[in-house]
Amino acid sequence: MKIFGFAGYSGSGKTTLIEKLIPLFTARGLKVSLIKHAHHQFDVDTPGKDSYRHRHAGCTEVLVTSSRRWVLMHELRGEAEPDLQEQIKHLSPCDLLLVEGFKHDPIPKLEVYRAEVGEPLLHPHDANIAAVATDAALDTPLPTLNLNDPAAIAGFVRRRNAAPSRSEEHTSELQSRGLISYAV
Repeated sequence: MKIFGFAGYSGSGKTTLIEKLIPLFTARGLKVSLIKHAHHQFDVDTPGKDSYRHRHAGCTEVLVTSSRRWVLMHELRGEAEPDLQEQIKHLSPCDLLLVEGFKHDPIPKLEVYRAEVGEPLLHPHDANIAAVATDAALDTPLPTLNLNDPAAIAGFVRRRNAAPSRSEEHTSELQSRGLISYAV
């Protein structure tokens, strides 16, 4: 599993950018997952529903399943928040794991920067930032990518992670088994 993060201050456009990148990755046959860190209390459950009622009655975990999806809700109930590596263990295998937030974790990441947010750049203090996606001109030694060009950013992430598409993996497997001698 290749991991690539997106860091930046609230309002910089991380979520919007990731939303545009995901279809570009999946169109290349990649199985993509995402972990998003929330800095505030959030709820994915609906008040009044059975799962909400069971969780609020004291369950530590509630798993809701259907023919279309399943979700596991885990209440920490005073326990420490798990770190990123611990959360990754909960995911099924995928080709590319995108991480939004966790800006201080030591993973390769793209800084998403908008000057109008009024916050300083993160990359001078984080050696794990590989490039900056911005809509402004910056004086930085890092590669800068146009925040409004998701295709170029997706290409950078793919090259940075060398995440092959499923068709490339299939071709490689056929080559290793001697079934084809060149890439199709």
